Amino acid sequence: MGMFVTRKPRRFQHPYIYVDERKERLQALEENARRELGMAAPESTPSPEQVRYKLLEQTREWHRGRQRVHQPAGNRVLLLAILALIGLLYVCLNGLV
Repeated sequence: MGMFVTRKPRRFQHPYIYVDERKERLQALEENARRELGMAAPESTPSPEQVRYKLLEQTREWHRGRQRVHQPAGNRVLLLAILALIGLLYVCLNGLV
């Protein structure tokens, strides 16, 4: 890794352990039957995955906005330290101390 490169954290993944496949198949069959018969779907609430995805998107947008406002100061501190060392070296080599 380079001096100015920061590592990105590993992405979080949580696979579901308990999945009711029978229930999912029945819901899919019911939706297909409603669509074929032209019946309106009941008032659907967003699934937990949709809610989680929307929340993650809003959080990412919020973080992007904050990153634009608050730039990390790590590179500036390193640059100032290097310039201070160069200045100190210059002064020591010219015998001004």
